[in-house]
Order: sequence, then C-alpha cells, then structure tokens
Amino acid sequence: MGLKAQLVKFNQQQERCQTTLTSISRAGQSKANKSQKLTHASIHSSGASVPSPAVKFSSDTERLLKINLIQKSPVGAQIKRVIDVLFKTSGNLTMQQIYDECFVDVRRNKDVFNSLAQNVKVFYDGVCFSYKSKHDVKDKNQLLLLIRQFPEGIPVIDLEDSYPTIVEDLQALKSADLIWLLSNSDSREDIAYPNDPKIQGKVKVDSDLKECFHDIELPSDMIDIEKNLKVNGMKPATNTGNRRSLAQVYGIVPKTKPKEKRRKITNRTKVTNTHLPHLFQEVSENHTPESVNPQEQQDD
Repeated sequence: MGLKAQLVKFNQQQERCQTTLTSISRAGQSKANKSQKLTHASIHSSGASVPSPAVKFSSDTERLLKINLIQKSPVGAQIKRVIDVLFKTSGNLTMQQIYDECFVDVRRNKDVFNSLAQNVKVFYDGVCFSYKSKHDVKDKNQLLLLIRQFPEGIPVIDLEDSYPTIVEDLQALKSADLIWLLSNSDSREDIAYPNDPKIQGKVKVDSDLKECFHDIELPSDMIDIEKNLKVNGMKPATNTGNRRSLAQVYGIVPKTKPKEKRRKITNRTKVTNTHLPHLFQEVSENHTPESVNPQEQQDD
C-alpha cells in the first residue's frame, strides 16, 4: 500500500472518531438536562428551598486571616477594639456578640476577660459588658440638666464619651441659647456653661479675677475697642468707622454733651441748710476777705 493510500485511510478513521465523540457528547448533555429538570420539578413539588453553595476555604481565607491576626494581637489592642464596639453600640453585649462584632474571643482569652472586667470604662454585670462613661447621660435633655448642675462650667472632653451624638446635641443647645461654649485660653479646650439667669448668681469669682477685670483700661476711641474685639474673635455690635464716614458725607455734626459748670459756693450764697454745717466747710476754709470783689464791698 502506498503512502497516499495510508494517509486517506487515516483521515477516514479520524472522521469516524470525531463523529462518535460528538454523538456521545450530545447524548450526555441531553441526559444532564433531563435530570436537572426532574430535580427542579421535585423541589418545586416538595416546597423545599434550594441549598446555598458551600463556602470554599479559598473564598473565606481573608476573613480567617483577619481573625487570626486580631486574636494574636496584644491584649491592649484587643481591649481597645472591644471598648470601641461597646461605645458605638451603646448597649449590653454578651461575649458571643462581642466576638461577632470584632472577632475578639473574650471567653477563651482570660487575660482579655480580666482586663476588660476591671477596666474603668467597662461595666460587667456577670453576663453582659457595656460602656461606662464619666457622666451617665443618654440624650439632649439629660445633657442640659447635667450642664445646669455646673454653673462654673464643665469640660466638653468629659462629656464626649457619654453617647455618640453628644457633640451635635451640644451645638443644638448652643444654637438655642441654652448653654455657652467657650474655649479655655490655656488648654484650648471647650467649656460648657449653662445660660440660665437663675443660677448665674451662684458662680463664684475670685477676688484676684475681679481686681484684674477692674484694672483693665478700655481705649478711649470706640474704633480701637472694635479692633480689639475682632482680634479676639468677637463681632462688634457697632461700626463706628462706617458711622463716622457717613456723617462726614452728609455733613452731620456729632452732638457733644456740654459740660455743666459747677457753681461755687461763696459768702454771698444764701445758705438754707444750716442744719448740715459739714457740707459748707469749703466756704469757711477757702473764704478770705481778699477773695471778696471790691465792687461787692462798695455795694455792701
């Protein structure tokens, strides 16, 4: 047999094999479709739900690595994670709930459990953990009542950990003119003061502060006072420069209050209050015969 005849025979065998493989593939696909239809039909007829695909280890590797990293971190870092969760939730959490939130295993890690139970910012009742703030306030009304108990002011930093939205409530109380928020020039910290006339008289002021206040000399010109107010971050209620410029444009002369000339008491003044001689010592001390006008002597 020649080489050409062998090549033709080989090609024919390849075609027969390809045809056989194609028929087998079609037969298998039709059987799979029929079995899938029967499975769906049986599920719908029985009312059972389709089971979710199992999570493979490869798709959950990142979460497992994160859990392992957290649980091998220092005790202090794990305590901080738990305290942050307790503050954000503002509720009582069990050990399992803490694990679900931040992957810290309080039940198995005794060091974490003991440190957490003895922490000043955590309250443990034997079952649940909760956040313990310095002041027990939960809303804006309780916050206002607390501030009114401190006429001399309460630092905002002592209030910030009471509940998550306390900063917004402080600004709302300030906008409603119920409190004042002033900054301490030394520590740069905000201090909350109650704006209540009933308790303003209870504020104690040191004598040194009173003396310092009275020793302050204000500028004689109102423009200088307005400049000092602006330097200290306050908006003046007046605009003297603008008022003076308008007065010059329209030719308005500022009114000056004339000084009243004090009338001197002389020997010719008729004294009626003779029962109060101490008021007229000036006459007896300063009056001399030379101080009398000669014309007045001639008239006498």
